[in-house]
Amino acid sequence: MPAAARATRVDDILSAVVDASGRLTDEDALYLFENAPLPDLSQAAHAVRLRKNDPGRVTYIVDRNINYTNICLAVCDFCAFYRSIKDPEGYVLSFEELGAKIEETKELGGNQILLQGGMHPKLKIDWYEDMLRFIKREYGIHLHAFSAPEIHAFAKINRLPYAELLARLREAGLDSIPGGGAEILVDRVREEITRGKCTTDEWLEVHRVWHGLGGRSTATMMFGHVETLAERVEHFRRVRELQDETGGFTAFIDWTYQPENTRLAESHDVTEVGSWDYLRTTAIARLYLDNVQHIQASWVTQGGRVGQISLFYGCDDMGSIMIEENVVKAAGASFRMTEETLRGLVREAGYAPHRRNFFYEIQPEPDFA
Repeated sequence: MPAAARATRVDDILSAVVDASGRLTDEDALYLFENAPLPDLSQAAHAVRLRKNDPGRVTYIVDRNINYTNICLAVCDFCAFYRSIKDPEGYVLSFEELGAKIEETKELGGNQILLQGGMHPKLKIDWYEDMLRFIKREYGIHLHAFSAPEIHAFAKINRLPYAELLARLREAGLDSIPGGGAEILVDRVREEITRGKCTTDEWLEVHRVWHGLGGRSTATMMFGHVETLAERVEHFRRVRELQDETGGFTAFIDWTYQPENTRLAESHDVTEVGSWDYLRTTAIARLYLDNVQHIQASWVTQGGRVGQISLFYGCDDMGSIMIEENVVKAAGASFRMTEETLRGLVREAGYAPHRRNFFYEIQPEPDFA
């Protein structure tokens, strides 16, 4: 196709999405991946972001990602964090250790704990219930906990259906579910990069059941490894279809695969994709996921400056300041940021920074604001 014709088609696709007269199809999304100039994607994604969310505000949350265990029955070639149950480096945090981390988080203004771990083969449902009740009783903080693969593993180990398991966890103190473990929601990809983990349909079903119980969750995507561009689009479609059905996702977060210290980098000769690919994918996510309100920036993998730039590629939220993060760090990403620095980046980009909670309700500003 001549260059002029390609440019015209890109413009037609983007114009329809920007003015909300048409929904992005899989075919059109793939065409944008393959042909759209990055500045055009930025302009369109930013226009949609300004239409869907407060144009003068960028939100963020103060929380801590606590990994209660690194022992996992799954084998993920992209993960440098997990350990087998026989590994001397394996651990399970005591409730006292958890408490110390949560106390520090609250002292720093945190209002949420992102609680995730490996899929421990020996911990039963009552251990998780006791942990949730302990945290709620002692600290009363919002618990954003247990990714879909964890929930799936809990269900298998305890021989419980998702609905009963999730109802028990909710009764014990579970407030919301993170979108971790999605990777790419295409079974061909999942089978190539991991073993012993839930399928695409199982990941979606955990969130479907949780939404049916009145719960909310987030959706994620880790890209830049063995997936094709068409499979990225398929991932978007599966998320959008479930959101059409339940409306339970509050936000979408995409990030790039971090290859350092992972088997996948060696076995498939995979290298880290660049920031341009992150920005392109994030912009198309904003255009495609018209029923998801918020898109979070992934500065943890891209760095603060690219996180700042992503505020012009569809992102309206800077995610968390990440008081603690272990999984991505184990794979080589070491970006850290104070709340003051994050707020400075937001202001420098021309927005007003605001603390939020999981539900995107604005919280009181810090003393130094």
